[in-house]
Amino acid sequence: MSISSVISILAELLFLALIIRAVLSWLTGVVALQPIARFINRVTDPILEPIRRIVPPLGGIDMSPLIAMIVIWLVESLLLTVLAGH
Repeated sequence: MSISSVISILAELLFLALIIRAVLSWLTGVVALQPIARFINRVTDPILEPIRRIVPPLGGIDMSPLIAMIVIWLVESLLLTVLAGH
């Protein structure tokens, strides 16, 4: 497996975790999902917390997952471009 493949897979997993976190935030009352939510929060908090310190919720809507997805996509694209040049 190449380093490019690893980067792409990690980016996709982070995207998926952010999407799952957003969906789970709407399902707060479902007790069976709490262990999953805790795991997803532990994975995504290091990405989202720095963004939240810079960008507060807009009209009560947390934009940090969307911003995180854009940043992840940009970093993935940059890394893959740099690796392709070598």
